[in-house]
Amino acid sequence: MEIIKVRDYEELSQKASSYILSKVKQIESPVLGLATGSTPEGLYSQLVDEYKKGNISYKNVTTFNLDEYTNIDSTDPNSYHFFMNKHLLGHIDIPKTQINLPNGSVQDLEAECLEYDEKITRAGKIDLQILGIGVNGHIGFNEPGTPFTSRTHIVTLDESTREANSRFFSSIDEVPTHAITMGIGTIMESKEILLLVSGEQKADTLNRLLNGEVSEDFPASILHNHSKVTVIADAAACSKLAE
Repeated sequence: MEIIKVRDYEELSQKASSYILSKVKQIESPVLGLATGSTPEGLYSQLVDEYKKGNISYKNVTTFNLDEYTNIDSTDPNSYHFFMNKHLLGHIDIPKTQINLPNGSVQDLEAECLEYDEKITRAGKIDLQILGIGVNGHIGFNEPGTPFTSRTHIVTLDESTREANSRFFSSIDEVPTHAITMGIGTIMESKEILLLVSGEQKADTLNRLLNGEVSEDFPASILHNHSKVTVIADAAACSKLAE
């Protein structure tokens, strides 16, 4: 696991953008795994800017998002479909047929989980998966205790996760209690992983990730068992690390 320490959130976003753009240019038909939340917003803004400047095309890119809430329509402003369209996918030239997000509003959620994993396999696996990390160590919506072998599945959201996400809703009562998420086993099959960590509230989390044990109680710890993980973390997130 390689860690790249940067000054602030702006530099984190720039570094992550440069990293991803290099992959898009190197790989003929790149498959990217995308994340939502506040951490990648700056990254997505950078990717959109590079497209608008004419420096990059995303026509050959296929994307798979990590997760989506259940029982929420894709047009709902709080859905991850809406988030991705607002911050990235609606502003670049990627064909809609190459965009994949879990559908949390279907009746047969178990079938949706199986089909999502099969889609990833048919695409040739994910070349670069972008991840954030929750304060409790979750990746995607894989909460503490999730088996490392898990495939795409339905999860009951931890209260700390719902609390963290309540800033996007009118109140915590509106935050869905369940989500569909790419499993840890699915994530670990990605050829490469880029983890973004920003802010003082993630300092203890990053310290535990880098220096703690590999345990299902802290889902992100499994990343130590992956052959190619790069962590980009700003100074605030690194504030608890030993020099």
